Amino acid sequence: MAARSAPSCHLRLEWVYGYRGHQCRNNLYYTAAKEIVYFVAGVGVVYSPREHRQKFYRGHSDDIISLALHPERVLVATGQVGKEPYICIWDSYTVQTISVLKDVHTHGIACLAFDLDGQRLVSVGLDSKNAVCVWDWKRGKMLSMAPGHTDRIFDISWDLYQPNKLVSCGVKHIKFWSLCGNALTPKRGVFGKTGDLQTILCLACARDELTYSGALNGDIYVWKGINLIRTIQGAHAAGIFSMNACEEGFATGGRDGCIRLWDLTFKPITVIDLRETDQGYKGLSVRSVCWRGDHILVGTQDSEIFEIVVQERNKPFLIMQGHCEGELWALAVHPTKPLAVTGSDDRSVRIWSLVDHALIARCNMEEPIRCAAVNADGIHLALGMKDGSFTVLRVRDMTEVVHIKDRKEAIHELKYSPDGTYLAVGCNDSSVDIYGVAQRYKKVGECLGSLSFITHLDWSSDSRYLQTNDGNGKRLFYRMPGGKEVTSTEEIKGVHWASWTCVSGLEVNGIWPKYSDINDINSVDGNYIGQVLVTADDYGIIKLFRYPCLRKGAKFRKYIGHSAHVTNVRWSHDYQWVISIGGADHSVFQWKFIPERKLKDAVHIAPQESLADSHSDESDSDLSDVPELDSEIEQETQLTYRRQVYKEDLPQLKEQCKEKQKSATSKRRERAPGNSIRLHFVHGYRGYDCRSNLFYTQIGEIVYHVAAVGVIYNRQQNTQRFYLGHDDDILCLTIHPLKDYVATGQVGRDPSIHIWDTETIKPLSILKGGHHQYGVSAVDFSADGKRLASVGIDDSHTVVLWDWKKGEKLSIARGSKDKIFVVKMNPYVPDKLITAGIKHMKFWRKAGGGLIGRKGYIGTLGKNDTMMCAVYGWTEEMAFSGTSTGDVCIWRDIFLVKTVKAHDGPVFSMHALEKGFVTGGKDGIVALWDDSFERCLKTYAIKRAALAPGSKGLLLEDNPSIRAISLGHGHILVGTKNGEILEVDKSGPITLLVQGHMEGEVWGLATHPYLPICATVSDDKTLRIWDLSPSHCMLAVRKLKKGGRCCCFSPDGKALAVGLNDGSFLMANADTLEDLVSFHHRKDMISDIRFSPGSGKYLAVASHDSFIDIYNVMNSKRVGICKGATSYITHIDWDIRGKLLQVNTGAKEQLFFEAPRGKKQTIPSVEVEKIAWASWTSVLGLCCEGIWPVIGEVTDVTASCLTSDKMVLATGDDLGFVKLFRYPTKGKFGKFKRYVAHSTHVTNVRWTYDDSMLVTLGGTDMSLMVWTNEMEGYREKRPCDSEESDIDSEEDGGYDSDVTRENEISYTIRALSTNIRPMLGIKPHLQQKEPSIDERPPVSRAPPQPEKLQTNNVGKKKRPIEDLVLELIFGYRGRDCRNNVHYLNDGDDIIYHTASVGILHNVATGSQSFYQEHNDDILCLTVNQHPKFINIVATGQVGDSADMSATAPSIHIWDAMNKQTLSILRCYHSKGVCSVSFSATGKLLLSVGLDPEHTITIWRWQEGAKIASRAGHNQRIFVAEFRPDSDTQFVSVGVKHVKFWTLAGRALLSKKGLLSTLEDARMQTMLAIAFGANNLTFTGTISGDVCVWKDHILCRIVARAHNGPVFAMYTTLRDGLIVTGGKERPSKEGGAVKLWDQELRRCRAFRLETGQATDCVRSVCRGKGKILVGTRNAEIIEVGEKNAACNILVNGHVDGPIWGLATHPSRDFFLSAAEDGTVRLWDIADKVKKMLNKVNLGHAARTVCYSPEGDMVAIGMKNGEFIILLVSSLKIWGKKRDRRCAIHDIRFSPDSRYLAVGSSENSVDFYDLTLGPTLNRISYCKDIPSFVIQMDFSADSSYLQVSSGCYKRHVYEVPSGKHLMDHAAIDRITWATWTSILGDEVLGIWSRHAEKADVNCACVSHSGISLVTGDDFGMVKLFDFPCPEKFAKHKRFLGHSPHVTNIRFTSGDRHVVSAGGDDCSLFVWKCVHTPH
Repeated sequence: MAARSAPSCHLRLEWVYGYRGHQCRNNLYYTAAKEIVYFVAGVGVVYSPREHRQKFYRGHSDDIISLALHPERVLVATGQVGKEPYICIWDSYTVQTISVLKDVHTHGIACLAFDLDGQRLVSVGLDSKNAVCVWDWKRGKMLSMAPGHTDRIFDISWDLYQPNKLVSCGVKHIKFWSLCGNALTPKRGVFGKTGDLQTILCLACARDELTYSGALNGDIYVWKGINLIRTIQGAHAAGIFSMNACEEGFATGGRDGCIRLWDLTFKPITVIDLRETDQGYKGLSVRSVCWRGDHILVGTQDSEIFEIVVQERNKPFLIMQGHCEGELWALAVHPTKPLAVTGSDDRSVRIWSLVDHALIARCNMEEPIRCAAVNADGIHLALGMKDGSFTVLRVRDMTEVVHIKDRKEAIHELKYSPDGTYLAVGCNDSSVDIYGVAQRYKKVGECLGSLSFITHLDWSSDSRYLQTNDGNGKRLFYRMPGGKEVTSTEEIKGVHWASWTCVSGLEVNGIWPKYSDINDINSVDGNYIGQVLVTADDYGIIKLFRYPCLRKGAKFRKYIGHSAHVTNVRWSHDYQWVISIGGADHSVFQWKFIPERKLKDAVHIAPQESLADSHSDESDSDLSDVPELDSEIEQETQLTYRRQVYKEDLPQLKEQCKEKQKSATSKRRERAPGNSIRLHFVHGYRGYDCRSNLFYTQIGEIVYHVAAVGVIYNRQQNTQRFYLGHDDDILCLTIHPLKDYVATGQVGRDPSIHIWDTETIKPLSILKGGHHQYGVSAVDFSADGKRLASVGIDDSHTVVLWDWKKGEKLSIARGSKDKIFVVKMNPYVPDKLITAGIKHMKFWRKAGGGLIGRKGYIGTLGKNDTMMCAVYGWTEEMAFSGTSTGDVCIWRDIFLVKTVKAHDGPVFSMHALEKGFVTGGKDGIVALWDDSFERCLKTYAIKRAALAPGSKGLLLEDNPSIRAISLGHGHILVGTKNGEILEVDKSGPITLLVQGHMEGEVWGLATHPYLPICATVSDDKTLRIWDLSPSHCMLAVRKLKKGGRCCCFSPDGKALAVGLNDGSFLMANADTLEDLVSFHHRKDMISDIRFSPGSGKYLAVASHDSFIDIYNVMNSKRVGICKGATSYITHIDWDIRGKLLQVNTGAKEQLFFEAPRGKKQTIPSVEVEKIAWASWTSVLGLCCEGIWPVIGEVTDVTASCLTSDKMVLATGDDLGFVKLFRYPTKGKFGKFKRYVAHSTHVTNVRWTYDDSMLVTLGGTDMSLMVWTNEMEGYREKRPCDSEESDIDSEEDGGYDSDVTRENEISYTIRALSTNIRPMLGIKPHLQQKEPSIDERPPVSRAPPQPEKLQTNNVGKKKRPIEDLVLELIFGYRGRDCRNNVHYLNDGDDIIYHTASVGILHNVATGSQSFYQEHNDDILCLTVNQHPKFINIVATGQVGDSADMSATAPSIHIWDAMNKQTLSILRCYHSKGVCSVSFSATGKLLLSVGLDPEHTITIWRWQEGAKIASRAGHNQRIFVAEFRPDSDTQFVSVGVKHVKFWTLAGRALLSKKGLLSTLEDARMQTMLAIAFGANNLTFTGTISGDVCVWKDHILCRIVARAHNGPVFAMYTTLRDGLIVTGGKERPSKEGGAVKLWDQELRRCRAFRLETGQATDCVRSVCRGKGKILVGTRNAEIIEVGEKNAACNILVNGHVDGPIWGLATHPSRDFFLSAAEDGTVRLWDIADKVKKMLNKVNLGHAARTVCYSPEGDMVAIGMKNGEFIILLVSSLKIWGKKRDRRCAIHDIRFSPDSRYLAVGSSENSVDFYDLTLGPTLNRISYCKDIPSFVIQMDFSADSSYLQVSSGCYKRHVYEVPSGKHLMDHAAIDRITWATWTSILGDEVLGIWSRHAEKADVNCACVSHSGISLVTGDDFGMVKLFDFPCPEKFAKHKRFLGHSPHVTNIRFTSGDRHVVSAGGDDCSLFVWKCVHTPH
């Protein structure tokens, strides 16, 4: 008999022997109840030592490898390995799951830790980046994630004394993390000189920022902040694996087998050496330690758990043991006692007592053990070894009887014969040896039939036969004891086997799946008495089958717990227990066998909760006892809803077709037509494959769906309104408990669920995110309306629970492998729900981010049936489901209580009422029931006889299958499979409201020649006539013998011709639909049928067998046949004279035939246009070339129809689009208007006789849609639901150099910056040092070496500089950033940015303060306008890839006054963040990225939560801003782009701006945004116009608001006035800044008095009576509104780099010279702090220098010229150009006599200034190997040191220019200044990480003891001088962008000035001197 049902007995896990000590640590703790929690294999164990009892947590599906205990010590978090590993948080008391965290990590979860209050959990993954992830575990939500480290992380912990800080450690690193917003930012621990860099294995945090960590060498490293402050050496002799902190102090455990206890300051208390104790042994290694009070728990590498009481520390208790390293294969049970024997690769054999749950004996062997057997009297124990030997021991005392080695390969199986005389030994070399027991195990026979290794053996009961299995799956028999093979099946038939452990054989066929030949079952054991068989396989699963099980694919029960291979499984001798052993998890599981159970015991086996189901899934054998699936359900389960092309694929496909389109669009394309259509009425309701999708709304309208349309039907007025947000078939619909919102789910690749309002028909939220695939089949709201559950039609039918308003996924789980039809949320408990479907009823509860499902328990009451509907009853326990056999099942909790017969055939719909229920079934009957389904109160049969007179149509058949029922407003609403919606009055009469075609494609459509009616014919074998006038109903219907594909009215409207699918056609009377005549001349279906115009004399009938027959209507004869088409005919049209036919075929041919004979004609395409056609339904030819879309390969245009005025061509295509084109549509890819309502193929479109309506047919959605035609000029103010056109027009968006630069700039992050100078050669720290000639002895009598540097102008005491503090910055980033200057504090302060610094600048005093937390350049800045968030600023920065690491782009939100960081948002905008904007409430932040998709993201910034994100545009977006009054509406502008966005839940919906309303408006590049009342938006364009938009439609253009691009716009919130800023030449009337009224009609212009030729405004902001302007020229100007006075607040260089820098010899002045051709004089004295003067040189300046007295200035230019100015008058004293290339450095000698000029022509020229301003060169230095970088004079003016571009430093004599080679002489020179980056004295400034980058500049302080440098990474560093040691210690100061180009000390060493390359900014740092 086939085991069609699983056995009714059961296994319950009773005990697990073992503890996972290998490869895991810190996994053993005391719970609050003093129980011990740990894990082994895939099971969490809670062990109570007092009661010696274990509880198990079995929610994992694979090995657990990490564990953390909640601070309250009741909850436990465990993490597992696997491809999609998850974390479970569970209660150690009830062992129930509390929360599941998943979908983030891969490979496995290596570490876990709870924070101090237990709200958050941190996890570390095993993936290549060792991702660190922080969770809000109760909500199952990830808060933050970052790559952890490039190598393994071993431990992680929250700092319990500082909030939001964590520490992690691992291979050669320790990292200190801070969590802010969603950003986890690490700082690496600095080992410094205190300790060696090495692997840190464990850690614990203490107060005062102290962290203790255990290292691999046994030391303990103590950290303060991120620095190592001391080490405790030799704390252990080897690696410290575990560290545990408790109230008393710390416990550590190491590989040396010792436990050490330390007090709270880490002073040692005591040592416990476990190796020395009784139970100890050599090599004991501690993996986990837990100290609580006077107890210490210790877990070891070898799977032992010790408990130590501190008072008796030398007597540890061994409370758990298990096998350790290597695999565990050997298992035997004692024949008479409850004992089990196991043996493992750890060479130990162990005997376990199954009653006491304890190890009672252990013996270590010489070799790894692979198998074991006990003989029948229980005296001998035989062990098979891996080396081919076997050993026999006495069980009593484990002494050896015999050891025999006859084989070389492992012994894998051995067994004693039942009579005890023989031992059979199976070896991996394919032989079985037989030994005689009594003859001291002498070999008596061998069996050699196998060709592969022996896997299993069984003896017959009489000990005369042996059967074997081998690795090939062969089963062989041998006669004993000789070992002769038995081949006769007859002989074997009668044999009774003593045991059954073989995996192949007739009796165990059923253990293998039906269609598999795999060898993954490792062990079986048969229980003859209980008739059950237990099996163990490679997947960690234990299964119970009935025994024998003969047919493949038998049913089973399955049990999980082992992680991977279960190597062996055996029944105990009395069949009370099953013992199973795990190969890799070294564990022994003991299962209690519970025979045939009664329901009364069902309590103690409440189904095990787990994420993987523990009761067998019905395995897939023939379900012969399951009733046939109902035909309707069968049909429905076969629908896959898969599409070749989804709407989501269109953008991609278009992208691929870009090239094609480019070539085509060069021609001028026609505009889209002026007409538009609007959906007016839809005939149809989706009942054939959907259920319970029909409801009354609050106000009694009816809501349902068909195709891609949500329909709201008003039955009083017979009108419809539509929700058109979906773009493909809607599959399910449910209504909110308040009956005002509706949720609908659709088909799609990533299908969305829309929640929308039935009043306004606006979407409130859209849910998607890759959780469902292909479609959403069921949705349901919770009783409070806050949550929504949904089910997908992907392969695992995923169930998702949503917080729909936020659009957030709360929980997710795999539903079932078969289709789920219903999901229902429990009305009383929002965390519970049920799903029902094919052979499926499941009860779920939410656990964090997961859902835990339990199958309904059917027991003996019923069979596992398919459930079609389900509802909850009057308590939270009660549920009811309707089955496919017509029963209603009543459930309590998860148990089936009873079944009630309700219908004949399936129960499709159920509805719960206050008192009772209503059901509907396939039998067409609606039944009302009492509240317990005891009695049926009333039934209504849906029959034609009961139809009330007001019905809008006709019932097609009696008792149609009922698919949806809903009650309300005194009626029962019924939806049928035939697409009818009926309203049943309680008293009986039935009104039909809506109907459509039934299942089957609909193709045939004809409109009447002079009445508003149309006819349709469908594959559902009906012909129907519809009224299109306001009564909207089906007038007549007739059943046909076959389905039809086409129909046509005769010109007089009296006859109707219908073409059928069998090749026949008929003509019927158009009123009565009775037959007039019919013909059957063709075999294939008739595809089009047409009467000739005029009198309708001829009828042309086209068929799929490529012919067109022409009939004479009057005499009903065939008069002609048109031949010559190579494929089936798709469309035919007559010309107006009735003489010519135009034909389209499936091969895309356009043919012409003459009527009535059918002769083929060839007509040139030019002529075709001239012919007057009676109708045009053709889709081919030049006149409609433009209707084929860009992606013509994947989609066909199926139908078209031309209006009678020949102006507008309507088309329908395979993607469900209805489009309108201007006719004729010549040229490829015409412009159109497009409408989505049909889901897939639109099969036909027809205009009515007067063009007032368009009728369209959906092929597979069976709906007939009626659209009204709205002529040009007729425009209700409503959002246009059409999209303009597929292709963005290729018109140029306009050009402006500033816009182009901003668009094309590529931002490099600092870490990747390369050298700014083209240096060549070997870097100084890599050069070989030349030995100096006179290495002086350390002590000598010679005179002391002179000072390296002359130190004249500093006080007596030299004080080193210990720190630099940023004091001023001259610079503002206006060149490529915008909208980045704002007022704060009512205009007292302004905030802006440059480089990576946010600057708060006080307008009155000029003093500045800085936000310096960004680690790279800031690109955008915005201020929160909400009064709750005063002075809150958001800034976005550059970054590289979006991997969430520290160099990823990020946004910082900070307080401008105290510079506190409030939140950091790491984002997926790779490259950088280019725009940020706060919402109206200030709680949301919008950001735009520079990534290729220009992603737009919305954040809840306080939590760091990303709400929504979507690709913005394929070209650059410049700005996106929230509407000032909204949290959901925003606008983005960019290159040829303006989009209007709505945030709905987590979805971003966008509408492109519509231009078509204004003539000649073209899409140009948009640059700025402002807002007005009543949904007005203003966008500034590149041409200087401003566009004004109402909603998303362009309503006017303010022409030439500026002459150049409008870069900045600002909306004043208090009065609505708008400021615009643009690029203009200043003129009398115009100005670059204008102030406008609220509607941009009048303005006032302001001129910026900057003296520039053009003003280019980049940022505007308006305060009280003042306008703040930021310009492209790095100025920030305040303009008074009343007097138009300009006050320049901030100045900076316009273009960089700033190469030249010179500080005044005695005053707080300095000069800077830059690429922008200016030299500027800055005063940094306390009161002034601003630019005093600037000189325009007309050429880029490269270097600048003061004379020693400060009265002259020399300037070197890029063109080789140099100039000397007098400081007092700024007059030119002299100038000269002796070189053609850039001057790099220029220097006055200290005696003011000489001027040295160094250039990139590898030369230094000397000029004698005493000879006057003629400046004749007196000499120059020769043989400099590369360009000159820096020069310094000696103090006595007689030497000059030159550093050059090949990393070499040279010294020359002045003025001769002779090269000085003598090292000793050079060493004795005292220099006046030192700015060289080269030379032994400054070797230490070159860093290790400078492969691609350089140190660019240096300067030694006037005191001669400090040195500052600037480098390509943008760092300023402070060193001691001299620093000859490599990689000298230093302090680093960040702030500049890449490339610091020059750096100088000011006089008196009061300040350091650094000049920036990329950031064109000057930073002034205050020097902090060491106190005396």
